[in-house]
Amino acid sequence: MNGSVKFRARHGIIVALDADAVDACKQTIDLTTRVDGVVGYKLGMTMALRLGLAESVRQLRAHTDLPLLYDHQKAGPDVFDMAAKFAGLCAEARVDGLILFPTAGPRAVEGFVGETIKRGMLALVGGDLPFPDYNVSGGGYVADDALERIIDKAIEFGATHFVVPGNTPDKLRHHSARLKSRLAAPVFVVPGIGPLGGKIGDLVAAANGCSVYGVVGRAVYGAPDQTLAARQLVDQAMAAG
Repeated sequence: MNGSVKFRARHGIIVALDADAVDACKQTIDLTTRVDGVVGYKLGMTMALRLGLAESVRQLRAHTDLPLLYDHQKAGPDVFDMAAKFAGLCAEARVDGLILFPTAGPRAVEGFVGETIKRGMLALVGGDLPFPDYNVSGGGYVADDALERIIDKAIEFGATHFVVPGNTPDKLRHHSARLKSRLAAPVFVVPGIGPLGGKIGDLVAAANGCSVYGVVGRAVYGAPDQTLAARQLVDQAMAAG
């Protein structure tokens, strides 16, 4: 089993806590945690570097019981031996899941995905970002089929949740079609919603019936009414599903 995390809706959003101030992140949680369809929060480097990971989780847990997913910007492109150490520290900090981009090769996939799942955390596995110059075909450095190969290897170690860019519905359509024949219920987490061009409704429609959760930062925490912004995004996801 890929961790014990169960998202409370079939489609929805994961709010990225990327505001500069700790209190602002807590306020975002307070304003959105009771919105049906908000299924969790992505904790990134801003709070973790200010407070430490364990203290960040401790403080945020007082504001929500929804899953807290740690994004180490992005864990996985590291030597194989670091996987157990990294996963162990994150488990001690009591995060619920880890976003992993194990681009360092098959052993990195085995190590980071396998160690995450072994410690009861949810592994959310990716390897592609929502930028036009990330892949080789767009002038970047990462092979165009890297995510496909990472996903295929990650499945061997129990992964069922995958991170796919949210501003390219064709990529989500491709990956969801491939995985529906291999997994009973693949789940997709999609960054790039809002300012980067992704639309949650388009992504749910492109996912071949799979569950989709948009990762949303500025479109929520930068909105004048964060509760309304979160509710509107969830409504778009539900309407498309």
